[in-house]
Amino acid sequence: MPYPLTARFLAFGCSLLLLVSSSGAGESLSAQYRIAEKVAIDQVPSWVRVGFCLLTNENQQYVAYYNEHHEMIVASRALDSTQWQSITLPSKIGWDSHNYITMAIDSTGHLHLSGNMHCVPLVYFRSEKPGDITTMMPQAMTGNDEQKCTYPHFLSDSDGNLLFNYRSGGSGNGRRFYNRYDVDSKSWSRFLDTPLFEGEGMRNAYPLGPVKGPDGWFHVVWVWRDTPDCATNHDLSHARSRDLRRWETADGDPITLPMTLGQSELIVDPVPPGGGIINSGLNFSFDPNNRPMITYHRRDESEHMQIYIARFENGAWHRHVITRWNEEIPFGGRGAMPFIGIRATAPKLVEPGVLAVRYWHRDHGTGNLFLDADSLLPIDRPVSIHATYPEPMQQPTIEFEGISVQLAGDSGRSPDPNTKFILRWETLGANHDKPHTPPLPPASVLEVVKMVKSP
Repeated sequence: MPYPLTARFLAFGCSLLLLVSSSGAGESLSAQYRIAEKVAIDQVPSWVRVGFCLLTNENQQYVAYYNEHHEMIVASRALDSTQWQSITLPSKIGWDSHNYITMAIDSTGHLHLSGNMHCVPLVYFRSEKPGDITTMMPQAMTGNDEQKCTYPHFLSDSDGNLLFNYRSGGSGNGRRFYNRYDVDSKSWSRFLDTPLFEGEGMRNAYPLGPVKGPDGWFHVVWVWRDTPDCATNHDLSHARSRDLRRWETADGDPITLPMTLGQSELIVDPVPPGGGIINSGLNFSFDPNNRPMITYHRRDESEHMQIYIARFENGAWHRHVITRWNEEIPFGGRGAMPFIGIRATAPKLVEPGVLAVRYWHRDHGTGNLFLDADSLLPIDRPVSIHATYPEPMQQPTIEFEGISVQLAGDSGRSPDPNTKFILRWETLGANHDKPHTPPLPPASVLEVVKMVKSP
């Protein structure tokens, strides 16, 4: 069974905003864009599935990745050139799929990079000169709670300040901290005087976001996990904020930080441990009326695994089951999970009033579920749908069992509104952060694909 082309950890690695969009404003790349150019960057390991990062800033483009020798590389080019300048940073990956790389540019043009972390000391680099990758140097941040770091994420607050969040601690016992960067002093300090989530030594939150939606709010969605075993995920939850400091429920009740499991007003669906929800299975989006939606899977009352959409409607979260399957899909284990047997995308508007959810299922194959955008009930009639990406981008060029295409969006912005850039390469699937059994496939070509809007 093929794994979804846009893997969860790739979104964490470079551009979380790829996961959050207004279905009403969505567009099909294949219908409106054509491939204008492919620019090769380097050879990368096809045997380790881990997220890379693409960042376009004005007329300069940056890529952070691991080469075929597992070394961390930063490359840059001018957009009108196909020649890359690259440097090797003092960090090397093993086989851990958690160890993605992420980047950001501050308001003075300095490049920030973090990655290759799974319960290890903070790995963070910053350029000494704006736009100059040759001046990338290892740095500390606050110096506190930086000895056991995972899940780095750069973002901007409502005032445009550069923020950084990460988990300190391990799965089942970790806290999320937020730092703020001061461009004048070139130093970091705590943005919040408390962790955003507090597991009280018994659990930790696995959040998606925060991300800013078309409604103007920052949203975060998460599940709690009690142990490193992914089967212990539970209690789907949500909160929102205007400024990332003051948080509230979806219906506007203020929340005291840190957020804990005991704040039941934050729970969207009280899925119990062992209830079939997993952090990597969450997707967040908006319907055509900008109502937030969470797509996930869990077991129903008969222990059959189903796909659900929770939507905030009329002042409360309402859960809609959109499948009626009769199969149980057991899963569990530690580390980055391979395909567990079920997967679904966020709903996408494919024609006025019609949403499509792409699914992958161990027994039912791959297909689309078409839903009425207002009721979320199934539509039983033919619906036209375009592929998210043009067909040539989706087909692996490496002939090896288990190889699939990896795509990462641009965490920056093209200076031309009619142009988009996508990072593309090919790998085997995740393997619990352990080496695959030889023989291994050949190295993959990492390339930037330039997409131009069709006339």
